[in-house]
Amino acid sequence: MTVSRRQIWVIAYPIMLSLLMEYIVGLTDAAFLGRVGEVELGAVGLAAIFYMTLFMVGMGFSVGLQIIMARRNGEGNHAQIGPVMQQGVLFLILLAAVLFFVSQMFSEQVLQRILSSAAIYEASTRYLSWRVYGFFFAFALLVFRAFYVSITRTRVLTYVSLAIVLTNILLDYLLIFGKWGFPEFGIEGAAIASVIAEAVGVVFFLLFTYAAVDLKKYALDRWARIDFRLLGRVLGLSSWTMVHYFVGTIIWFIFFLSIEHLGERPMAVTNIVRSLCVLLMMIPAAYGSAVASLTGNLMGQGNLGAIMPMCRRAIGLCALTLVPIVPVIAALPGFFLRIFTSDTSLISASMPSLWVMLSCFLLATPAALLFNVITGAGNTRMAFFLELAAMLCYVVYIRTLVGVMTPPTALCWTADHVYWTVLWIVSVWYLKRAAWQKRKV
Repeated sequence: MTVSRRQIWVIAYPIMLSLLMEYIVGLTDAAFLGRVGEVELGAVGLAAIFYMTLFMVGMGFSVGLQIIMARRNGEGNHAQIGPVMQQGVLFLILLAAVLFFVSQMFSEQVLQRILSSAAIYEASTRYLSWRVYGFFFAFALLVFRAFYVSITRTRVLTYVSLAIVLTNILLDYLLIFGKWGFPEFGIEGAAIASVIAEAVGVVFFLLFTYAAVDLKKYALDRWARIDFRLLGRVLGLSSWTMVHYFVGTIIWFIFFLSIEHLGERPMAVTNIVRSLCVLLMMIPAAYGSAVASLTGNLMGQGNLGAIMPMCRRAIGLCALTLVPIVPVIAALPGFFLRIFTSDTSLISASMPSLWVMLSCFLLATPAALLFNVITGAGNTRMAFFLELAAMLCYVVYIRTLVGVMTPPTALCWTADHVYWTVLWIVSVWYLKRAAWQKRKV
């Protein structure tokens, strides 16, 4: 059996829409805070990266859950999916509590040591003091997303994300600026709005799962006790993706710190360009998630010969999705940059970095999807080391660039080209040389 382009699209487009909705949450924060000031705009970008560095530990665990649940779904062992999901919930609740405590205890000391701008430090700590409450709700959302992607019922992700983004937009307006009698929280209002919006998403997932999912089929009609043996198997797979995601976000954090030392204007430029980069990256990310899930399902079915043709079709679809978008942004940069700021000088300063960033998608599309075949096959340890090679090249490049000169911000963005080129090369090498099809999960 082959996987058609239509089947790939049916799985990928709801993931894409859900990522778009979640992106709008960050976009709303940046757009509103861009009207407050450049310091707030730069601070929310840096603080969000700090938060994401810890959040990605949970994200990595959820990827491991998705790999296992997709394999069981392909095998037809549906009753084994629920217990895996439940162990994931228990573990992530504990992990959220640990990360919340770590953040409350150490975030100020860490930021104080690494930031050179007192204004950005003060605004970042105010934002994080509220944002860390989101760990509990965000991790619950991760488990539900892993479940629905693994069973290829992704449409619900769009509905949940729509509820989250509408809640966030409304609360951003009310709490950042103090509208309709609400207190004016400023940058703290953006954090509070995000946490409440994530809580709304969890409630929506719970209601949908209860109403629309065959709970008995997936053994979700009863709550399983902690199964340390099963949890150990999940952690054996997920531990590498947890380290992988954590280290990957630290690398992105290093990039931001490198830019921060160049000044507040380059920092604001980088946050704006990053916001558009994340918007476009959700397209390869959505197709990559679909590729990983389909790889797990096809391996569970024993249909190994269909995996690489499926990946090639996904790369083609991803490229076709990007083709009408990237040239429009490149041709009308001022229109898109104006979403984030009304400062004409900041818009002009951001254009060169934007054009450099856009060019990297020629490399990112095939690299990201080929890499997700490796992840979906379950060899998370090798996937970590392959991407680690790309990340190390990225860090050496950006630190050397900033260390030996005061480069324009646009030149710093060429680090992305280094990263995707290396990841593409090592992914092709592994898929051609290794016996990844024999991986047991």
